Amino acid sequence: MSRIIDGNDMNIVGNNVRKFRIAKKMSQQKLSNSLELMGVYVCRGSVSRIEDKSRTVTDIELYALAKVLDVNINDLIEL
Repeated sequence: MSRIIDGNDMNIVGNNVRKFRIAKKMSQQKLSNSLELMGVYVCRGSVSRIEDKSRTVTDIELYALAKVLDVNINDLIEL
């Protein structure tokens, strides 16, 4: 099966998730807790894996990440 993303990266938002999370002085656990309050269950370990690009991100997770981080989805996917 062909991959849309070349190499080992499983997502294109990891670096920006980390950047915006740190800018908001938010820990990975706090981000996880905030997502859970929206009904999107992403544990702290999964936040870490999203940030290091070793885990995929669903559209629902992407939407919730943008809401919690108070950014536009386009800000997350910008390379």
